[in-house]
Amino acid sequence: MLQLKSIGTPLVLALALFTLAGCDQAEKSAQQMLDQAAQSAKQAIDKTNEAAQQALSDAIGSEGQPPKDAEKHEKTQDI
Repeated sequence: MLQLKSIGTPLVLALALFTLAGCDQAEKSAQQMLDQAAQSAKQAIDKTNEAAQQALSDAIGSEGQPPKDAEKHEKTQDI
């Protein structure tokens, strides 16, 4: 029985260390996944922003002038 107790304590400590190491690895893996998700979200936001800027630029014209259709509407709305 004495040998079983002397082997049991280091075994429990070793298992605890392996468990902690596994948790640390899982934490690192989760952090990498979160970083990748954040990067993907940032890219999606940047692309959406570029598309919105392009749409706004197209809507107001390249020189800040209203589109030609807007001039026609201004003339036809006089009452």
